[in-house]
Amino acid sequence: MSKNSVSDKTVHCLAFEPKHLKDALALSRQAQWPHRLEDWALTLRISKGVVAVTEGPEGPQVVGTVLMTPYGKDAATINMVIVDEGCRGQGIGRRLMDEAMALAGDRPLRLTATREGLPLYEKLGFREVGTVLQHQGEASPMSFVAAEDVAPAGADDRTAIAALDRQAFGADRGLLLERFAEVASFTLLRRNGAPAGFAALRDFGRGQVIGPVVAPDAEGARSLIGPIVAAHPGKFLRVDTTVDTGLGSWLADCGLRHVGGGIAMRRPAPATAAPPAAPVSTFALASQALG
Repeated sequence: MSKNSVSDKTVHCLAFEPKHLKDALALSRQAQWPHRLEDWALTLRISKGVVAVTEGPEGPQVVGTVLMTPYGKDAATINMVIVDEGCRGQGIGRRLMDEAMALAGDRPLRLTATREGLPLYEKLGFREVGTVLQHQGEASPMSFVAAEDVAPAGADDRTAIAALDRQAFGADRGLLLERFAEVASFTLLRRNGAPAGFAALRDFGRGQVIGPVVAPDAEGARSLIGPIVAAHPGKFLRVDTTVDTGLGSWLADCGLRHVGGGIAMRRPAPATAAPPAAPVSTFALASQALG
């Protein structure tokens, strides 16, 4: 990508279309993100977005991206916020965020921030609500037998999986799960014969990502994740979890070391009073971008 200032160029914000995917991939590679073209395309299919484009002597050039992924009317995530490294500090990130928030309308917003992006997001009304931990690496050779009823999910389990995810996430992510069903395998946890949790495994970046993982407790989450790790010795796996799940040290023992993460933020900030406890919780995100 160009390292030139955009001060002598006009920057246009345009609707993010499939024709922009290759330029978006170049930006994410510049940022050292692991996304493949297929990962970008999947997210764009369930999102609306904006690209920042310069018009200069060399012709049109994408210098920034943002996506807004809606989950019904109940929530949306802002993700894939990237500005060309040679064009930062010139207000492009703020313009992209303004465009994304306009696309979201009155939906409550979520995002995962870097420390560098934190000041901008705080100015826009986002507040820190937690810490995301990125764990990844080559899965350790291990044997793991789930202490509970865990088995591959079938097409007739999709309604139950969507209901569990809605309880844990607090919004309807049916479209996301439909797209995942095209590329991912799902595992279902049952307790007393009833669906109680699930995990998804799909290709992403350098290998595969485990997530989302929804379970009633940490033991259930380990029962879902453990067999996947055991079935992929030496393979590159990634799990995005949060501090409050308490899974970090166990994931490291599985060969998935802590390599980074981000700051979970929401707008508006959640009410100070704790909401009623849900029967299930999210123990691994679909991704840092998608929540």
